[in-house]
Amino acid sequence: MGSDARRGRLVELLGPVVAAEGFDLEDVTVTPAGRRRLVRVVVDRDGGVSLDDVADVSQSVSKRLDEEDVLGGSAYVLEVTSPGVDRPLTEPRHWRRARGRLVKAELSDGASAEGRVTEADETGVELDGARRIAYADLLRGRVQVEFNRRDAGLDDELDEGLDVDEDIDDADDEG
Repeated sequence: MGSDARRGRLVELLGPVVAAEGFDLEDVTVTPAGRRRLVRVVVDRDGGVSLDDVADVSQSVSKRLDEEDVLGGSAYVLEVTSPGVDRPLTEPRHWRRARGRLVKAELSDGASAEGRVTEADETGVELDGARRIAYADLLRGRVQVEFNRRDAGLDDELDEGLDVDEDIDDADDEG
C-alpha cells in the first residue's frame, strides 16, 4: 500500500473516531522512525485542544489502530497533537478559529492581504472589521506570530488609567 493510499485509509478509519470525541481530524501522517513508524494525528476544534483532550483522543485512536491492520502489523509510535501556529488557513473553520489573530492571506489574483480576523463565517472572512474577502478569493492564509501584542485585558486596564505596575507591587506586598 502506497503512502497516499495508507494516509487515505487512515483518514477514513480515524475520522469517525476523532469526530466521536468532538474534534476535527486535520491531518494524519506516517513517517519512518527507525524500526517503527511515527503516526502523527492532528486534531482541532473550536475553543482549542487541552492536554486532557489529547490524552482522550489518543486512547481512542490507539484502540482503533490496534483493532485494524492498516499499518501492516508493524510497530508504531502514536502522536496526537493540535495544529501549530504555522498551519495554513485553508478551511472556513481554520479562519473562524483564528478570530482575533493577525493573519497574512494569499489571494487568488496574486495579491496579498494582512490584518486581524474580526469575523469568519461560511462564505468569507473579515479583516480589521473593514475588508471582507470571500473564500473563493483566498488561496490560503497564515497566522502571524506577534511578540509585542498587548493583551486585551491589559489594554482595558491601561485605558482606564490604572497603574498596572503599582497594582503588581501591591500584590507582592500582600504575599
